[in-house]
Order: sequence, then structure tokens, then C-alpha cells
Amino acid sequence: MAKRIDITDKLRFEENPILEIGTLDVEVKADAETMLRLMGVFAEKTELEAVGEALNLIFSEKDVEAICNLERNGKKLSAKSLMTIVQSAMSLVMGDEQGE
Repeated sequence: MAKRIDITDKLRFEENPILEIGTLDVEVKADAETMLRLMGVFAEKTELEAVGEALNLIFSEKDVEAICNLERNGKKLSAKSLMTIVQSAMSLVMGDEQGE
């Protein structure tokens, strides 16, 4: 008879985490399929090229629009900051304590 191990208790089925950006709260899609697609995007493209696709994978269309419309003191969000948002969301989903 083949060896059988039950890992059910080790698996986690949770709600999507929330990433807080100033006064904006955005839900981060945390399912396994989304994360696998996300890893593929970053493996195949440069970081800057992958950011747009990553945004659409991990955030809802409404949240992507809200993120892209972020302003402070009349200035738009920088490309580097957009990458920081994506990286923080990925870290949050992968289990880092505070998404950093």
C-alpha cells in the first residue's frame, strides 16, 4: 500500500488581504492561480514592463484606476512608487509580516 499523508490542516484558505495606501484601501487577490500567473509575468518581462500586467492581475479594475489616480500635492504617482505598490502587495500575499 502506498504511503498516505494528510496535509489538509497545513493549507490556508483565507480572505484576500487589504493593502493600505494613505486613505485608500485596496484588496489584493491572494489566490494561488493569480500568484502563479504573476510570477510568470515577472519571469518573462522586465520589472517595468510587468507592472501594468501585475496591477491587473492582483487588483480589481476599480482599484487599479484608484491607484493610478493617486495624487499628493497635485503630483501624480511615480513609476517607482507604482512598482513599490506591486512589490508590497506581492510580499503581503506571500506571507511577509507587513507586505514590505
